[in-house]
Amino acid sequence: MRYKTRDFEEDAWDQPAPRRTLATAWSVLAVILSGALIWAQLAPPEPLPPEARVALPPTPQAQPEPPPAPVPTVAEPAPEPVPAPEPVQPDLPAAAAPPPTPAAPPPSAAAPRGPLVHEANAPAWVRYGRPFDANDRRARIAVVVGHHLGLSTAATEAAIKELPEGVTLAFSAYAERLGHWVALARSQGHEVLLNVPMEPTDLSANDPGPHTLRTTLPPQQNRERLDWVLGRAGGYVGVASHMGSRFTAVPEAMKPFLAALKERGLMFLDSRDTPRSVAPRLAAEIGVPRAMVDRQIDEEPSPEAIDARLADAERIARETGSAVVMAQPYAVSIKRLAAWLATLEEKGLVLAPLTAVANRQGDR
Repeated sequence: MRYKTRDFEEDAWDQPAPRRTLATAWSVLAVILSGALIWAQLAPPEPLPPEARVALPPTPQAQPEPPPAPVPTVAEPAPEPVPAPEPVQPDLPAAAAPPPTPAAPPPSAAAPRGPLVHEANAPAWVRYGRPFDANDRRARIAVVVGHHLGLSTAATEAAIKELPEGVTLAFSAYAERLGHWVALARSQGHEVLLNVPMEPTDLSANDPGPHTLRTTLPPQQNRERLDWVLGRAGGYVGVASHMGSRFTAVPEAMKPFLAALKERGLMFLDSRDTPRSVAPRLAAEIGVPRAMVDRQIDEEPSPEAIDARLADAERIARETGSAVVMAQPYAVSIKRLAAWLATLEEKGLVLAPLTAVANRQGDR
């Protein structure tokens, strides 16, 4: 059956009352449910009871950003020091000469070649001495070559280069380029002495030169002459008397001289130009390290005479524990010395620098 819309609406309201009531109730219920749903979405949630609450980690707080690390300032590196060349011994007094900087090698009878140096605050005879093993019990022989080294280039170079290290070299105070020769000798392992010209008994026939110490001069003038000699070079362990057969026999002349050596920390070698020398005894009293020549080997410069004197020196060393021999820089003397020194080891003897026999000879 077909209805028109208007007819349908009119027919619906024309239904009985119970049906209209039921339709109205459903409409109201739908409105209520819609409102409840909207309210549930808008209302705040009901708080949970304490036992149902779950502890949540605290929300991390934003940490302040640390300040940027300071950029270190890099300083310009200092330029590396350029090593100074090996200094040549200056022509200065021994007391004023600056001590060499290299550290000293340990004492040894076979110390390597090189500048000889010890503690800077030690006296000069120790500071510039060649290291030597003090525990070596063999008889010691010291060899000194002088007095005229530095006056002849050929003889000086031969003594420095052909003789073994450990031989002590004594240079003339009048030598040209004295500082150069002293430095060269020390670089090859030699101890060095300066010769002090002293008055001989025959001064008119054998004049040691314008700076000779004389018994007729006042002590102050002799001191000035000595200062001139000592100021000619640096790096030496002491001095040796040159001639001096008269001067070394006069106590009044020797005492001021030895006192000046003590001030400078130097040792004294008595060349024994006279058996009447008072130098060893006075040096012991004043406190100056000293040694004395036992044999001058080339007064007769022949191989046979030199060999005989060297054999005599061996005997003295074995009997007393030490001996000092002296030679001039003659070609024959250097040759015989070099050959003889090569035999000392097999003979139970040892070549010693002069400082190693200081104060070991008594007053003989």
